[in-house]
Amino acid sequence: MLKIGDFSKLSQVSIKALRLYDEMGLLKPISVDHFTGYRFYSVSQLPRLHRILAFKDLGFSLEQILQLLNEEISIEQMRGMLRIKQADLQQLIEEEQARLIRVAARLRQIEQENVMSDYEVIIKKSEPITVASIREILPNYFAITQLFQELYQFLGQQGITKFGYDAAIWHDLGYKESDVDAEAVLAVPSGTKGNDRIKVYELQGYEAIACVVHHGSYQDFPKAYEHLLTWIENNGYRCIGANREFYIQGGSEFDNESYITEIQFPVERV
Repeated sequence: MLKIGDFSKLSQVSIKALRLYDEMGLLKPISVDHFTGYRFYSVSQLPRLHRILAFKDLGFSLEQILQLLNEEISIEQMRGMLRIKQADLQQLIEEEQARLIRVAARLRQIEQENVMSDYEVIIKKSEPITVASIREILPNYFAITQLFQELYQFLGQQGITKFGYDAAIWHDLGYKESDVDAEAVLAVPSGTKGNDRIKVYELQGYEAIACVVHHGSYQDFPKAYEHLLTWIENNGYRCIGANREFYIQGGSEFDNESYITEIQFPVERV
C-alpha cells in the first residue's frame, strides 16, 4: 500500500485532487488509518484513476465521470455521450472563431479610422411578443409618427396607456426617398382587440439579431446604420428580415439629442 503522498507522486495527481476524488466517491482509498486518518492507495487503482483523468481531459464534469464509472453504461450510451460532448466542443470552437472574427474586424476598424467607434454591436435573441400594428406606404420616414398617434388613440379607447415598447419596422429592402413601406408597432397585453386597420398579432422573434444603441437625433441615423451593416458584413452574418427601430427614449421631434434608439437587424451566419 502507498501513502497518499507517494500515490500522488506515482500518478502525478495532486493530493488535493485525490482528496476531492475521495470525497466525491470517484476514487476511494484502499484503507484509512482509524487513528491518524491517513489514506492508503494501491497501484491496482491506477487504471481507474487514469480513466478519470481521460474523461476529465475530454471535458466531462466530475459528476458526469462519477456516473460513467459507477453505472452500467453500455457502448451505445457511451457513444451517445461522446457525440454530445463532440457537438458541445464544436459549438465552442465556432463561438471562439466568431469572436476571433469580431476582434479582427474591430482591429481593422481602428486601423482604418484611428479612433474608437461610438457604437458597440451585440448579437442577442429576440422573443415573440404581442403587438398592435399599422402598416402603410408612407410619403417619407418621419410620417410614421402619424401611425403611432393613431395607435395611441385607438388603444387609449380600450384603456391601454402603457406599452412594453414602441418600434418601427421598415420593410423595404433599401433606402427610399418616398413610398416607404413602414409599420408602427406597440407592445400590448394579450387579448387586446384590433380592427380592420389596426392588427394585433404576435411579432416574430429571432434567434439572432444584430443591434446598436444610438444616442441622439434621428437625423444622425445614417452613421449608426452604416456602422451596424458594416459590422454585419465583416463578421460573417447576413440580414434575413426587416430592420426594426426601438424607441427607448424618443418623441415626435426629428432633431433631439436626448433620444435613445436601438436599431436591429435579424441575422444569420453566412
